Amino acid sequence: MSDKGNEMRSESYWLDTAPGFTGAQDGAVEGQADVVVVGGGFTGLAAARALALKGASVVVLEAGRVIGEASGRNGGQCNTGVAQDYASLSATLGADQAREYYKAYESAVQSVVTVIEQENIACDIKRNGKLKLAAKPGHYEGLARTCELIRREVDADVELLSAQDVRAEIDSNEFHGGLLQRNGIQMHVGRFGLGLADAAVRHGARVYQNATVKDWKANRGGFVVNTSKGSIQAGQLLLATGACQHGGLGWYRRRIVPVGSFVIVTEVLPQALIDQLFPHQRAYVTSRLIGNYFRLTPDNRLLFGGRARFAMSNSSSDAKSGKVLQAAMVQMFPQLAHVKVDYCWGGLVDMTSDRLPRAGEHNGVFYSMGYSGHGVQMSVHMGRMMAEVMEGKAQANPWKDLSWPAIPGHFGKPWFLPLVGAYYRYQDSRH
Repeated sequence: MSDKGNEMRSESYWLDTAPGFTGAQDGAVEGQADVVVVGGGFTGLAAARALALKGASVVVLEAGRVIGEASGRNGGQCNTGVAQDYASLSATLGADQAREYYKAYESAVQSVVTVIEQENIACDIKRNGKLKLAAKPGHYEGLARTCELIRREVDADVELLSAQDVRAEIDSNEFHGGLLQRNGIQMHVGRFGLGLADAAVRHGARVYQNATVKDWKANRGGFVVNTSKGSIQAGQLLLATGACQHGGLGWYRRRIVPVGSFVIVTEVLPQALIDQLFPHQRAYVTSRLIGNYFRLTPDNRLLFGGRARFAMSNSSSDAKSGKVLQAAMVQMFPQLAHVKVDYCWGGLVDMTSDRLPRAGEHNGVFYSMGYSGHGVQMSVHMGRMMAEVMEGKAQANPWKDLSWPAIPGHFGKPWFLPLVGAYYRYQDSRH
């Protein structure tokens, strides 16, 4: 753990305040395994744990550090809720399919809870639910329609809050009501991720860090996987790579848009201020297309994030985005105008064109990715589900029926992000 000092840190709060991972393998990547998992984030680690529990020999190959990318750089939201508006999803796909996808996210939250309880992971878990905040009067009307539909079709435990109700939830004048979904947890995602990695190792998985996968080739009824640390023979191969920008992932890159997401974390807030601003300490998200999400950390800091700018994450972009986020935070909560920001960082969200995950098999290789900003719960769930799929239980995959065509004009580098950002800003200004 680092000495905090007085300077703002350009790294993830979750990673900076989690214990180090001591279970990584030393030496060359070699030999063979029943399953090789590419990616040491939540998907890969949850799959490795589940496969090892089934008796498989498992190797996890991570290009950097365990949970060093999206799994350790997110906003820590772990709630029911598809990335699309439920009413839109139901209108597009039909009530039955929308209900099944909603239930998949419900199950995903429970998957996280189950792993925490079974492995006794100390990660400050608590159940507080999620409150979606209407940024405009028209957004409140949309939330009212969505609430009615969800209650009727799939989940009775949601509640529409008036503007007055929301003022009792958070001390801000910015919102016109909200939708409260109670099936949601909070946890320290860094401690959870390291606990998940430790559990995978404890059950027999071998985890390699700084082992970049260069390519793989079909070989002897499986695959030979070539890495920066050597080669290994795999019976089965699972890609859990998210928005990874290196290695032989061209087919997947044409189907995923890597979008920068940015987060700031304040200094520790006084308890009296927390009681005033966030008496129920839920996870919060605003209703704008370019919106914000926020929650308290276990040590009483405010984490505040969002797209901020439609750009990739790098040190310059993260700093610019941090200023945008701080201005948005202060507009929402003027009481925080003089509060210091201790952390500012960015990461990549693996967005699909319809913002639904994708999982299955392509050319004999299994994959699960494309969580589109809802990955904390779904990655853990899909790691567990892919262990079932790889055992021959295809029905375990909730996304099995989704086709996945390439995005027209997209070959991996998201040249169109500024255009998307401009369009979303225009839509936010109108509706």
